[in-house]
Formats: sequence, structure tokens, C-alpha cells
Amino acid sequence: MHKLVVLYPKPADPDHFRDYYETNHLPLVMEMPGLLAWRYSFDVAATNGEAPYFAVFEADFADAAAMAAARASQQGQRAAADVVNYATGGAVIIHYPVQDGTS
Repeated sequence: MHKLVVLYPKPADPDHFRDYYETNHLPLVMEMPGLLAWRYSFDVAATNGEAPYFAVFEADFADAAAMAAARASQQGQRAAADVVNYATGGAVIIHYPVQDGTS
């Protein structure tokens, strides 16, 4: 499994961000090929002090190659180009292989 995470600092207009994200951006994301699962939250909290992020998005892909193909696809390029329409605070994008564990 390979995970893509997008961290969003606080935007200039949080209400616009929320509305646009759910109404316009997520439908674009859901069209990306190879996307196994996704989740997001606007309720980001820090264990100490103020959270540096307003929202977070996570996407699961089978592996790094599947994620790269999704991002390079026409659907992935449309989703990436759409970020400027709502994320006035910018976006931090990270990705990594997921290691499973049991306790």
C-alpha cells in the first residue's frame, strides 16, 4: 500500500475552502485511476498548541507506481490544477509506503 497525504494550511476563506473542496474538488479526485480509498477532515487538531493545518486528505494506492500513474493521468492533472481554486494557504503533499503492523 502507498499513501498520498495532502496537508492544507489555513486558507483565507475557510467557508469557501470547505464548500469548494466538497462540491468541486473531491469529485475530481474520485475520478483518479487506481485510487483504492480516500478520506479527509477539516477538524485537524494538535496534541499541544494550535494545529499548523486546517485540513488533511489521505489517498490509498496499491503501490508507488499506481500513485504516480494516477497523478500523471488526465484526471490527476485536473485535480492538481484545481488546488489553486480553494487552497489559498497552499498545500503540502507527501507520500510514503505503508508498513503494516500488529500488536
